[in-house]
Amino acid sequence: MRKVWDIHGGIHPQENKSQSNQHTIESAGIAERLVFPLSQHIGAPAVAIVSVGQHVLKGEMIAEAKGFVSVPVHASTSGEIIAVQDHPVPHPSSMSAPCIILKPDGKDQWIAHRGIDDYATLEKSELLDRIRTAGIAGMGGAGFPSAVKLAVGDDKTIETLLINGAECEPYITADDRLMRERADEIIAGINILTYLTNPARETLIGIEDNKPEAIEALQKAAQGSAIDIVTIPTKYPSGGEKQLIQLVTGKEVPAGGLPADVGIVCQNVGTAVAIYRAIVHGEPLISRITTISGEACERNTNVEVLLGTPVSHLLNFCGFREEDCSRLIMGGPMMGFTLENTRVPIVKTSNCILAPTATELALPTPAQACIRCGMCAEVCPASLLPQQLYWFAKGKDYEKLEAHNLMDCIECGACSYVCPSKIPLVQYYRASKADIRELKEDAIKAEQSKMRFEARQDRLERQDAEKEAKRKARKLAAEARANSNSQSDPIQAAIDRAKAKKTAIDPAQAAIESAKTRRSDSSSSSPTRDSLEQALASVEKRLITARAKLQQAEQDGSDKLEAFRIGVEKTNEKYLKAKAELDTFVAANPAIDNGSINAPSSDLSTKKLPPTGDVAQDAIAKALAKRDAASSMTDEERLQNAVTAITKRLEKAQEKLATEKQSDGEHVELLSNAVTKLEMKLADARLAYQQFQHTDDSTTHSLS
Repeated sequence: MRKVWDIHGGIHPQENKSQSNQHTIESAGIAERLVFPLSQHIGAPAVAIVSVGQHVLKGEMIAEAKGFVSVPVHASTSGEIIAVQDHPVPHPSSMSAPCIILKPDGKDQWIAHRGIDDYATLEKSELLDRIRTAGIAGMGGAGFPSAVKLAVGDDKTIETLLINGAECEPYITADDRLMRERADEIIAGINILTYLTNPARETLIGIEDNKPEAIEALQKAAQGSAIDIVTIPTKYPSGGEKQLIQLVTGKEVPAGGLPADVGIVCQNVGTAVAIYRAIVHGEPLISRITTISGEACERNTNVEVLLGTPVSHLLNFCGFREEDCSRLIMGGPMMGFTLENTRVPIVKTSNCILAPTATELALPTPAQACIRCGMCAEVCPASLLPQQLYWFAKGKDYEKLEAHNLMDCIECGACSYVCPSKIPLVQYYRASKADIRELKEDAIKAEQSKMRFEARQDRLERQDAEKEAKRKARKLAAEARANSNSQSDPIQAAIDRAKAKKTAIDPAQAAIESAKTRRSDSSSSSPTRDSLEQALASVEKRLITARAKLQQAEQDGSDKLEAFRIGVEKTNEKYLKAKAELDTFVAANPAIDNGSINAPSSDLSTKKLPPTGDVAQDAIAKALAKRDAASSMTDEERLQNAVTAITKRLEKAQEKLATEKQSDGEHVELLSNAVTKLEMKLADARLAYQQFQHTDDSTTHSLS
């Protein structure tokens, strides 16, 4: 006989297993609708890859894994996808989550699939990939992706492969019937797990001694193999992973650690069967064994149910009497949770639906004050201090909760079971765990944001430093040039330094002084016809703009109409003054043009100068002629000429764009932008021309 150790605490609640373990596993059939939550496991939810109206076959993947810790979802029968939407899912909060809804066609037609005749010919990585693709997650209740759990790193040596067949919670007999009826498949699945993990010492199956038929069936199926069946005393919660490891091997998994840390891999018997069917038959995980029990059902039994089947379908199958049921529970009475909606589906972790009467399982009574009896600490299988955890949870003291190893709580409910004050301790622990996880996620996000902010600040500081270095370099270069220029004139150097100092002290004043200097230089020099014509053209342009604004204000009924009218009058006065100055200059200097050409000004607008052979000089002469021609135009002619010129430019640009598109050139986007800008300019020019045509007659008369 193999030595069996003991665990701290534990309880012996009424088992209530005989109600459902006396009947063979039955088929629950196919419901009218199947609902597949995208999250049926620990880790990232799967992502739907089907659309409404699509027809799928049995075993076809309908949602793919998202991330490393994730598994896909498969259709459990053939039919049509009728919705991808939120739907109530099995959860203590009665929440809704994204689901795929399938309407079966009744044909139950499989997708083409094939298994592996000799899995030992495949690499372990390929086997793990097949297990992952088959959507297999732990079926003992936790739902951790099996492929991730089996992918043990090279830095860890596995000594023991442990298969969990304890099934310690009251009422649940799904694994019991599975071990009795399909022991051969369990052993075949364990052989595959042994090949994957290659345990250095042993492969064990742990079963409670209240399942003699299951023990006998497994011993018979395991004859001739190295698999050892270990019988452990019936005690709740001996089926907890860490507790079973301690019972069978005597090893204790450290706080916050994993079984692999002590050289052990643990899997459930239901998971072993799922892995066997995935590798040998090529079938994904689309069904599971579930216990239906409770006095509110006419028949208590175990059924093989398609994943996605609504709970209501199973209850009807077992003759459910709703009026007799005190509450519906998914899972066992210790670790299960109340169902508020029978439309929720069976998922990969659904091992039991419990429908008790009020006399069978009384409703919880109101909690009383803690009397500090210490019974909760005596029965805790994880050797925690439930009473202290309760106080810290009520006070939301998360640091002390973590210091007292709250995360090692397996939520078995033993503390709540023995509490004389009926305090729902497990609910406090669950809520606190969720809060701690959320706070940690927020802290991670905050740290990431801080890192991004600091990286940005460093980048900006480097850019500022580079700009400052360039500025200093330019300043030094300017000072060097100034020193070089002023070496021959110390007085001028002193004046330049004073100006530079004044500019550095007051940049605005320096700009004003510079403007004054330019104006005085301009006023001191003799005016030329060119400068007078430029001044006249500038005022004329401002006058046209002012009149356009005035007309727009009149059309809009603006309250600033008088201001626009005054602006037009003042600009018109400036125009008349500039025109008078030009006329006076022309009359006084009939033979001077632009201060350099001795010809009448009227000749430049009509006379075409002969080419000189100098490209630059010819361009200057052409520009002068064009300017004089423009100066002789009326306002209307000038605006019309602008419309014509822009139109021609637009046509040329459009031709170039068309040619570039035909040749699939690299400048298509550049030319498209140019065409757009020209179209905008043309629209503006046409608007100015139209506005000029509607200019007030009095203003036109004043201008003439």
